[in-house]
Amino acid sequence: MAVPRLLAMDSPAVELIDLVKRYGATTAIDGLTLSAARGAVTAILGPNGAGKTSTIEICEGFRRADAGTVRVLGADPRDQGLRHRVGVMLQSGGVPPATRCGEWLRLVSRFYAHPLDAQALLVRLGLADHVRTPYRRLSGGQQQRLSLAAAVIGRPELVFLDEPTAGLDPQARHACWELVGDLRAAGVSVVLTTHHMDEAERLSDHVVIIDRGQVVAEGSPASLTGAERQLRFRARPGLALEELLNALPAGSAAKESPAGHYIIEGQVGPELLATVTAWCAAEGVTADDLRIERRTLEDVFLELTGRELR
Repeated sequence: MAVPRLLAMDSPAVELIDLVKRYGATTAIDGLTLSAARGAVTAILGPNGAGKTSTIEICEGFRRADAGTVRVLGADPRDQGLRHRVGVMLQSGGVPPATRCGEWLRLVSRFYAHPLDAQALLVRLGLADHVRTPYRRLSGGQQQRLSLAAAVIGRPELVFLDEPTAGLDPQARHACWELVGDLRAAGVSVVLTTHHMDEAERLSDHVVIIDRGQVVAEGSPASLTGAERQLRFRARPGLALEELLNALPAGSAAKESPAGHYIIEGQVGPELLATVTAWCAAEGVTADDLRIERRTLEDVFLELTGRELR
C-alpha cells in the first residue's frame, strides 16, 4: 500500500494556545498549549482524567473549547473543508452492527476522490478473511483494525489515532506500527494517544505529557528519557538503602519501586556495579535479573504524573 508524499509546510498540523475546557465545576483542560509538527508523529500522553480525550475531541471538531485558540491544518477544526483532509480513528462505535467488514470500508472509501485500495488495506491489517463478517461479530482487536483502516483510507494529510492498538495481539500491533511508519514517511501528520509507553517511545517524533489539563513535559523520546543509565535488580523487599547510598559515588540515587525491585541511578560503571554487588553480598541477598539500561518513557511518565491509581 503506497501513500503519496505530501508537500511539507512550515505551519504546525495542530496548534493549541491557552486551551480551556470545563464540564460544570470541573476544569478538564486548563490553559493547554502545544503543537504537532507536519509530517511527524506526535503522542499525547497522560493518566486517566488528564484531559487527553477532551483535547483530541476538540481538535477533531467534536467538542467546542471554552477558551483558547485551536488550529488544525491552519483552519478551525469545525471547518467543513477539513473533512477530506483529516482522518479520525475512534476507539469504538460509528459502524452499523450488521454491516460487513469489507462493505463498510468500501463505503467509507467512496467519500474520497482518491482513496487507497480497500482490499489491499484489509490484507495489510489482517482482515482479508473477514470481508463478509458483520461488524458485531468481529473481535475487539479486529474492530480496532477496521477503524484504523477507515481513518487512513482517504489519504489524509493529518490523522488522529485514539489508542490505535488497544486490545491487539503482538502481530497486529506491529502491523499497525508499520502502517504508522509508512504514513510518517509519506509526510502524513499523525497525532496519537496511547497508554502503551513503549508504543509512544517507538513511534513518536515528539511526546507531550499532560496532567490535570496542563503540559508537564514535552520533547523527543530521547530528550525526555536522557542519556543517563540505570542499574536494576530484584531482591528481598524492604532492604535498607541508606548504607548503599553512603557507599555510592556522589550524585547517585537508589529507590525501591515497586516492592522488591531496586533502581540505582548515577554514573553507571564498574565502580558503581562493584559497590552494589558488594552491598548485596553484605546484606546476604542475591541480585536477581541484574541489568543496566537507560530510563524509559514509562519511568519519566510515572515520575511526572505519580504512581497512584486514578
